Amino acid sequence: MLRERADHGYGLAQRLATAGVADVPGGTLYPALLRLEEQGLAVPSRAPSESGPHRKYYEIAPAGRSVLDEQAAQWPRFRDGVDTLLDPVREAR
Repeated sequence: MLRERADHGYGLAQRLATAGVADVPGGTLYPALLRLEEQGLAVPSRAPSESGPHRKYYEIAPAGRSVLDEQAAQWPRFRDGVDTLLDPVREAR
């Protein structure tokens, strides 16, 4: 999602929920964003908020784009492996 546009944690959580991916709690999301920042994959910045203190926005870093491209290329193989594991479950229904 950061490839599309910079966003703050709460905004990312809302976008994940809207996309139907998951209802990601802050205790999961914010540590993940911190790890991306520490690994140089996302770049934080602060911006004023309409309702309180400044918000920390994240945007994807060049290194993050590279990692995303690599993982996106590997995704079909991973997905196919999971589908293979789930086929017996689906057939049992």
